[in-house]
Amino acid sequence: MRRFTIILLILAVLASWGCSRQEPVIESTALVLTGASIPEGFAAPGASAVAVIDGRIAYVGSDQDAREQAGPGAEVIDLAGATLIPGFIDSHCHLYGLGTALAQIDLVGTATVDEALERIAAADAAAPGSDWLLGRGWDQNDWPVQEYPTREQLDPVTGDRPALLRRIDGHAAWANSAALLAAGITAETPDPEGGSILRGPDGEPTGVLIDNAVDLVSEVVPPASAAEKRRRIDLAVAECLKYGLTGVHEAGVDLELAGIYRAMADAGELPLRIYAMYDDKPEVLAHAAAEGPYFHPGGMLTIRAVKLYADGALGSRGALLLDDYTDAPGTRGLAVTPRNHLLEVCRDLGGLGFQICTHAIGDGGNRLVLDVYAEILGDLGGDDRRWRVEHAQILAVDDIPRFGNLGVIAAMQPTHCTSDMDWADERLGNERLRGAYAWRSLLDAGAHLCLGTDFPIEAVDPLWGLYAARTRTHHDGTPPGGWMPQEKLDAATALELYTAGSAFAGFAEDRLGRIEPGYLADFTVLDGDPVAAEPAVLLSMGTVLTVVDGKIAYRRSH
Repeated sequence: MRRFTIILLILAVLASWGCSRQEPVIESTALVLTGASIPEGFAAPGASAVAVIDGRIAYVGSDQDAREQAGPGAEVIDLAGATLIPGFIDSHCHLYGLGTALAQIDLVGTATVDEALERIAAADAAAPGSDWLLGRGWDQNDWPVQEYPTREQLDPVTGDRPALLRRIDGHAAWANSAALLAAGITAETPDPEGGSILRGPDGEPTGVLIDNAVDLVSEVVPPASAAEKRRRIDLAVAECLKYGLTGVHEAGVDLELAGIYRAMADAGELPLRIYAMYDDKPEVLAHAAAEGPYFHPGGMLTIRAVKLYADGALGSRGALLLDDYTDAPGTRGLAVTPRNHLLEVCRDLGGLGFQICTHAIGDGGNRLVLDVYAEILGDLGGDDRRWRVEHAQILAVDDIPRFGNLGVIAAMQPTHCTSDMDWADERLGNERLRGAYAWRSLLDAGAHLCLGTDFPIEAVDPLWGLYAARTRTHHDGTPPGGWMPQEKLDAATALELYTAGSAFAGFAEDRLGRIEPGYLADFTVLDGDPVAAEPAVLLSMGTVLTVVDGKIAYRRSH
């Protein structure tokens, strides 16, 4: 009996030793996409497949060779003729702002002030309480009577519950009386520098705040918790991936938001590439100066830019113009940041290697920025700094060549053009339209462009941006032939600027924006060809697959 027991023990040890000698199971890091249609010029001619190993493109060519390059353990996906392109990169957006919009009252597309009030009332009824009612998206230019709303209209809906509802461009807000009371805003409150409190004939605030005046109320809104901010980011990231975005340039982050992004990157929980710009706040700039540009080792997060503001928005007449608004004589908009501060930040942070990205919409705002850039770039020397003008919507014709001459990138959003074109001539008059949303003129003058949406001000979908860039029309095809059609972009150029152009604007052209061996494996797979298709087809086209860093980040379920 004892001998039998010993034999069993020996067999058990041998079995255990045999198991320990088995080869360990290694999770494959290889991905193969076959059966792809790739637009001409975006990969080697005739290529139908890519092999990805450890997050980088290892091979571009035939289906069979791609499988062989990746090896037997690779995941293979047959795209069955779907179109493979470099991943879309939105070069100017507000990721956290999108998450906030998704979590708050959505006023986008309201056709009247009454419809906006109905949505606010529904939100109040759905979640009653004393918390602030927050929302975004109204645009008085879309309403039959193109006038700003008032607190008198909002108060009966919200009662004593404070409410702050930002205009679609974020450069104006609609507040009720409770919100104004919480912020201490009265008839005696002076306009802040770079902002305006709209007032009625009696001098009392109407409830609409422009540009820096919005901060008077937003600063008293209780901040969201860290957990709520993370939830909003997750909502926004999921929305971006659904529309084929593999990367975004986040236009303005504070230290808390930057910290959340860094923690997500450290934990491997950031499935979208983020190129972030620091906010223009004293504590943020001090931190940036002390730490310098930040590059996460995993490659999913970069913070090497600073976001400044020269002026406001055209829709709220905050954009700084060289001459008066055509529809508001005596008004030229707002210079929201003193010139000396722009100079100081450009010199100090630009000298530390930060990319300077300045919001400028009016021709006066753009000239101010170009003048500041010219002065500081001349002092700093001729390094490849790639400073940017964010939006560059209205330009004096004489200033267009300066972008190319200074090496300044124009970060532009095609859907801003199609959103604004119905009323831009009222603001500007015909002569100034020669430099409005001048994509083709800038390219012809040697400037670098990158495209984006500025979401949540505009829709996330980059295909809508491609449509706007190619047509300069609404989705119904009006106006026939397009508005200012000489500024249209051809299909291949528009796609190039939404991929490789945005990669260049983020100093990543050596690793993003191309389907070539050695590049990072960020892809968008569409159910149509965005280059070969007629523009109208873009509006019904959709994302099949989104691949970021060689991993499937989104897969359409049907």
